[in-house]
Amino acid sequence: MNIALVANDNKKTLMENLCVAYRHILIKHDLYATGTTGTLIEETSSLPVHKYLAGDLGGEQQLASQISNNVIDLIIFLKDTDPMVKIDHTAETVIRLCNEHNIPLATNLATAEVLLLALDRGDLDWRNLVKESTAQ
Repeated sequence: MNIALVANDNKKTLMENLCVAYRHILIKHDLYATGTTGTLIEETSSLPVHKYLAGDLGGEQQLASQISNNVIDLIIFLKDTDPMVKIDHTAETVIRLCNEHNIPLATNLATAEVLLLALDRGDLDWRNLVKESTAQ
């Protein structure tokens, strides 16, 4: 499965820790991430990551395009919850597209862990059927 990993600046360390903890599951899948997050994940967990451009340099659009084209099967987007931080339009776009295309999305650590364990059990294999039906 294709998994996108995105983390706002103050959640990057949490994303790194998640990838280290669940490396045994993530290694079985293709990982995608925006530039900085992808580099950090590779360095800390030794997982191979297909890196988009940096988020603000077009990586956000690359991710949105892959969501719209049903390439991504699961997204973990650890987003900033600080109300003082400006509105994150990337998060809004990703959430809207995931809802539109029925792509499982985690925006916090608890949900990310649940989705990764479900993925490991095979609970998300239905995504393969969705991709097959849209490819025809």
